[in-house]
Amino acid sequence: MNNGNSYQAGGFKMNTPMIVGACLIGAGSLIGLTGMIIGGTAMISAARQWFQELDVPPSEVVKQKYGQTKAATAAGASAWKHHNAMQRANA
Repeated sequence: MNNGNSYQAGGFKMNTPMIVGACLIGAGSLIGLTGMIIGGTAMISAARQWFQELDVPPSEVVKQKYGQTKAATAAGASAWKHHNAMQRANA
């Protein structure tokens, strides 16, 4: 049966709604990809502007936090050793 709305390609029948659906999916994907590119570009631009407005650069903040972490770790380890030594002395 050929009602004028189907196309035959290698034994697989494609009718008009399938073609329209495929075209709409392709167009939607293209619009979505374009939106992701524009949104990503805007987000990167905003992040760059935010970093430029900071008083302290992010690399300095990381160095400061790393130093604080090392000092806190050393203090915790020292307190742990001191506490364990006192428990052994009392036992």
